[in-house]
Amino acid sequence: MFNYDSVQPGSRDDYLDDLCQRVEQGMDEGLLPVEVFRDDAVFRAEMERIFARTWVFVGHTSEIPNKGDYMLRRIGLDKVIVTRDDSDKINVMLNHCRHRGTEVCHQDKGNARQFKCPYHGWTYRNNGDWLAAPHMADAYGGKLDAKEWGLLRAPNVDTIHGFIFAALSEDVPPLREHLGDTVWMMDAIFGLHPDGMKVLAEPERFIVKADWKSGAENFSGDAYHVSTAHLSAALAEFIPGVNQVSTHASGYDFGNGNSFIGHALPKLIAPMFAFWGYPEEYRKQFDLSKLDAAQIEMLETVPPTIGTIFPNMSFLRFPQPAVPGEMPIPFTSIRMWHPVSPGVMELWNYELEYAFLPEEFHRKAYMAGQFGFGSGGIFEQDDTAVWEGIAKVGNSPWSRAKGMKLHYQQKRSGADPEWKGKGEFHPSIYGEYCQEKFWRRWLKDMAEGKKAKQGAKGGAA
Repeated sequence: MFNYDSVQPGSRDDYLDDLCQRVEQGMDEGLLPVEVFRDDAVFRAEMERIFARTWVFVGHTSEIPNKGDYMLRRIGLDKVIVTRDDSDKINVMLNHCRHRGTEVCHQDKGNARQFKCPYHGWTYRNNGDWLAAPHMADAYGGKLDAKEWGLLRAPNVDTIHGFIFAALSEDVPPLREHLGDTVWMMDAIFGLHPDGMKVLAEPERFIVKADWKSGAENFSGDAYHVSTAHLSAALAEFIPGVNQVSTHASGYDFGNGNSFIGHALPKLIAPMFAFWGYPEEYRKQFDLSKLDAAQIEMLETVPPTIGTIFPNMSFLRFPQPAVPGEMPIPFTSIRMWHPVSPGVMELWNYELEYAFLPEEFHRKAYMAGQFGFGSGGIFEQDDTAVWEGIAKVGNSPWSRAKGMKLHYQQKRSGADPEWKGKGEFHPSIYGEYCQEKFWRRWLKDMAEGKKAKQGAKGGAA
């Protein structure tokens, strides 16, 4: 495996340039070099060129509903504090003291007006401003500048449907502009009731020895694996016919690496499973007045069930029994793919539901989601096991020596020219077009990140 720290920066850039060129050429041919999935140089570059530069999902507002609430999250390798400060503003701050760099917050979540460094006692407000230090008159001759010596703050923080995004770079477009046509899909998924959605429980967190991109790419458009990787769910009669779901799957491509899978649930299961199978008494309370005709038709016929918003946020909503033998009900899971090291990620599994629904529905939806996609869920175990194999081949000396490339050459039927909604609608999910768009977005960010780094060095000189 290439050792990122063992060579000069110019050599690192040359290596990455060559690899990115091979990835781009490979995508033109429907091929992908295996080393993108576990490589020191690639991993470090992703942290600098992607996670430190673009909008990244960090949490949900329902997790910090009150002034003073905070939670610890990560952006790439940086641990950050997400707070709702005393003025009700959401902040994302680096969890390191400006004095000697020690972490100032050690609890996963809580409520605090201040954060005090355990090393020398420097204290910060919950908006990140420097507040005080011991022996100020003797040590510093008075107070320090509260803004200059405050915690590092993400210059861009915004929310959409309660989801909190942050960008560590100042040079990003506004969040909704960045998301583009993906907003249209998010409105249809998360905007069906004015009370919004809420997180049902603390997100699960578990380590998977797989590359973060394996999860994100899978959720972007891979329904082909279901009939093989998840066959046990059909054999056990937990979800009969699950091995046929890819034949009822379509693709929604919104560009920029953001895409979704949709399933014709009324045909696949029963007519009552329009709108993912929410019971009629609850569907009557959905507010569809802000949706256009294409969004409503989509929810009635081929609702979005899986998707990825580049780089680290994925979505899953599917009807599933809370316990075997019961009528399936929809659950909503949000995934966070946190890179840890080359070929290793921390997978965060959120379960959310519309806040207006009764607690009994919340309880059953949570059970359904856990049974399928919790850390010990029947589908989750299948997925993470096969993803770990991808990381192993990415680090294989044999595969690298042979220049092994992975196959992305399924036949394509093309987008529906009659589609009236945003983005593109592909009647068939076969074709791996969403996965290709994921990798082309990865290439774009890797190239732009390099240019930005070179520009910063030139400016500093």
